[in-house]
Amino acid sequence: MRIALVFPPFYLEPMYNMPPLGLIHLATNLAADGHDPFILDFPLDIRRGRLHLGKRIYADCASRILEEDPGMVGFSVQCTTFPGAVRIAQLVKAQNPGIKIVFGGHSASAVDIETLEAFPWIDAVVRGEGEITMSELASRCVRAEGLHGVRGLSFRDGGTVFRNGDRELIADLDELPLADYSFVPPFSTYRDSCGIPRSIAILEVGRGCPHHCIYCSQSVMWRRRQRTYSVPRLIREMRNLRDRYGAQCFLLAYDQFTARRSFVEQFCGTLIETGLNRVPWYCISRLDTVDAELLGLMREAGCESMCYGIDSGSKRTLAFIRKNIDGDILLRRVRETTDQGIVPTLSFVIGFPEEEREDIDATLELTLRTGVQGGINPLLQLATVLPGTDLFQGYADRLVRSVDTYFSLGIEFDGARRLRSDDELIDAHPAIFCSFYNLPCPAFPLETLNVLAVGFPLIVNFYPRSFLLLMLEAGESPSGLFFRFMDWLAQTGRKTDSTLSPRDCYNHFAAFTVETVASLDHLERHYLPEMIRYETMALEAGKFDSADTAFFMDLSGIGNLKPLLARNIVLGEFTFNLPDIILDIKHGVLDKTYSPSRTFMVFSHRANELDVKEINDFGMDLLRRCDGTTTVADISRDLFAAYGKESTHEAFFDLCVDAIRELAELNLVQPGSPHHLPERG
Repeated sequence: MRIALVFPPFYLEPMYNMPPLGLIHLATNLAADGHDPFILDFPLDIRRGRLHLGKRIYADCASRILEEDPGMVGFSVQCTTFPGAVRIAQLVKAQNPGIKIVFGGHSASAVDIETLEAFPWIDAVVRGEGEITMSELASRCVRAEGLHGVRGLSFRDGGTVFRNGDRELIADLDELPLADYSFVPPFSTYRDSCGIPRSIAILEVGRGCPHHCIYCSQSVMWRRRQRTYSVPRLIREMRNLRDRYGAQCFLLAYDQFTARRSFVEQFCGTLIETGLNRVPWYCISRLDTVDAELLGLMREAGCESMCYGIDSGSKRTLAFIRKNIDGDILLRRVRETTDQGIVPTLSFVIGFPEEEREDIDATLELTLRTGVQGGINPLLQLATVLPGTDLFQGYADRLVRSVDTYFSLGIEFDGARRLRSDDELIDAHPAIFCSFYNLPCPAFPLETLNVLAVGFPLIVNFYPRSFLLLMLEAGESPSGLFFRFMDWLAQTGRKTDSTLSPRDCYNHFAAFTVETVASLDHLERHYLPEMIRYETMALEAGKFDSADTAFFMDLSGIGNLKPLLARNIVLGEFTFNLPDIILDIKHGVLDKTYSPSRTFMVFSHRANELDVKEINDFGMDLLRRCDGTTTVADISRDLFAAYGKESTHEAFFDLCVDAIRELAELNLVQPGSPHHLPERG
């Protein structure tokens, strides 16, 4: 049987698309059983310009499917793509009633009966793990046999909806064949279409979750069980993806990757032994299943980035969502992660239905305290109701449509708006499309929470130390100071809408801080104005492309060289020793008194990472004179009176030459026009 496996249309500019691994697994198994599957990746087609956004997008998708003349169409359904999948399926069925329409995925599995009863053009829903169920379903359809014995299947027969018993989970994941990526375009196509620097492959490490967080659909889907592929199987698959398909980076798909230390140690050790540690990878972890030693091994094995699901800084909220996290280890674990050179994404959630303002502020303050560690990526989301979760079961009667969350964006196909037909579908079936709904929260109106969720991570990324210190000086809560800033933007005419953009934060937060400090009766932390300057300079350095190429100097005619400060360099002079203060803040020391101590800093960005160097006064004065018009000889003469008194003019000139050579090798200076410096041979 010819079977179309459809990834429904989705487009969200900041997100990149990767090959749909679930559909690739299905196609691989269907082909092994003698069927003729093919994959239609509509999100990729949008990126490639082969599918156009607009009111006809679903009709165009249906036409593409029908052109291939399949006997069965399987839709992989997740939260955002659910309405579109329903609409496309309806159009396909209307034009060819003989085609079998099958839905699968987390969302459809949780509302299988509701889906079949609401949409008569859908013939079946594959629940949970789909490889074996989908193959058995296809084989029975080919033989025109009944479906009552197919475990894991809900289906329609003669106008009646039936739900067969659950299928046992696959005991040994190694029994599944290696995913056949020939069903989709090369990784390079995804890379280039999304404008990302590397070809990324998803590597499924395991399935399942033993925990019972109130909002999570993973543990429900996998019945609170967890299984992993064996390490030899994973290594074989990584080699296959790298050597055959050109993978340049791996995203390890498994929420419980670090749950078993022995597994992680074996996996990382094998990567190092085989040289696969040269291919970077990303994983998901809990804070309480790693430590400095394991993180060091993971970094050596190629781990470049990881995600920690922290969720909340409120003990009351953590108890509500049934997440047991030791808050005492959190900041230490984040420091241990960044110290290894691993960039952690820290996921926080606000707006649960029982949260008060104090709970929200506890989470925002924790987000700030992780932000001052540096080198982190904060992710702040509104609580989302997913089908099948305990949150849905307990609060379904409170659902309202107010704001779009992470799980409801990506189908704005009509001039940056959702199609009316999608909204009508969502309005008519809240239980099926509950991820498009919200739960009211006592702490704030939902619109206010959404402004926080979008805007507060910008504060954490741009000005975490300044905001935290200003919050303490002003006696404000995190949310209070944030909305004080938003009100100030509006009152001073700097902004007319209620959202916060990166430009707003960069252009105006420093001025807001200066004005707020001036209004205070007393300032305990006298270094706060300098901290805002420090963080602003760090942002200014990031505006420019990094100069990655050092130059080497030909010593002939060196006196006539006119060095120029590199374009991405910002120089800062401070009254206080900010590196020491920042280190104290990183360790939670916020009330210490500091004596003035003049320091000089050089800010630059290397490979998208901030690089800050402390230099002495001689280095600062030398760099200030690297203007592209002043020769080394003139710089030496200018500085001799201040720094060369115990030296001869010739020896001091040599000292300046050595200093400029070192600065050049650090990419801090470059040759100024018109002098050209050849590379050292």
